[in-house]
Amino acid sequence: MGFGTILATLVTVVIIGISSYLFLTGALFTMDTLSNSLKRINEIDNARLKTDIEIGNVSVTASNPDSGSDINVFINNTGATKILNSEFKYMDVLVHYYNYTGTENITIYGWIPYNDTDGDSSALQDNEWTVVNITQDLINPGIFDPDEEMKIVVRVYPPIKENSTNWLKVVTPNAVSDAKYFSS
Repeated sequence: MGFGTILATLVTVVIIGISSYLFLTGALFTMDTLSNSLKRINEIDNARLKTDIEIGNVSVTASNPDSGSDINVFINNTGATKILNSEFKYMDVLVHYYNYTGTENITIYGWIPYNDTDGDSSALQDNEWTVVNITQDLINPGIFDPDEEMKIVVRVYPPIKENSTNWLKVVTPNAVSDAKYFSS
């Protein structure tokens, strides 16, 4: 009878030991994963704090007869983060403008997708945008470095109504943005 009690105690201690080992291993793995995630979040937040853009001049021109309008936008990189040319496709351009159809005013809201035309704005289709050039681009050509100015062209269809007040927003890949009102 004494041997059965010792065996039961031994089995219980082994089960408690294995359970404790599994619990501690799982807890350490969870803490390691959480620590890596917090480091990555910290890196993303740090990049966002160092990123800043400012929309400068905005002008509107007709793209072609019986077609849409081109919005010429100059963006200044006033932060300390560079935006790679491979990241331009992750930038968002949002527009809010007015169109006159002949009988009524229509308000148009839209997200405009990026099209890499290698700086040729004439290759744009309706409702697309592209980077035309980056000025003062001596360091890292093609990359939007701090203190550089980037010209983008946004082609919208239907065309923008003349003498109307419109709105444009540009968002960087890490969600830093600037918006501006402009007149056509």
